[in-house]
Amino acid sequence: MHPFARLLEIAERSRRNASALPQQVEVVTYWRGVGFMLAGQNFVADMTEVSEILQPPRLTKVPGVRSWVLGVANVRGRLVPVMDLAGLLGLPSKANWRSRRVLVVEQDDHLTGLLVDAVLGMQQFAVDRAVRVESLDPAFARYVEHGFERDGRDWPVFQLRELIRAPEFLQIAV
Repeated sequence: MHPFARLLEIAERSRRNASALPQQVEVVTYWRGVGFMLAGQNFVADMTEVSEILQPPRLTKVPGVRSWVLGVANVRGRLVPVMDLAGLLGLPSKANWRSRRVLVVEQDDHLTGLLVDAVLGMQQFAVDRAVRVESLDPAFARYVEHGFERDGRDWPVFQLRELIRAPEFLQIAV
């Protein structure tokens, strides 16, 4: 057999036995957050805004503060003020004490605990599924600019750092 014919035969055999090229997969970018429930509504907060999730700690009451300031807790040697987020927004809580959790938000060097009705774990949304949240209680509207849609359900993004910077949040004295 001629050497060139032999090379053609090897090339043909290689094409027949070659594996298919991998399919081109569409790259999807995801946004991740911590899901939580507040006053019967599901929300999600940016993962970068929540430094820790705690069971409600033992609290020491602080005199002369608003009713939504639950007290301060010692969390690994650091004092953390704990606020009832539903109470701050003037909404009733719809959960029992066992399901409630504290989202710890770190702003600069200060920690703040926000009591929510329940934590729904890490949530992941395709970035292209961002939606404008229309039907939302006015108490939340100031802290929600957009959300994500998944499985026919909207998940508003609650901006915890905006809440902590808000003047009404900073005015805790009665």
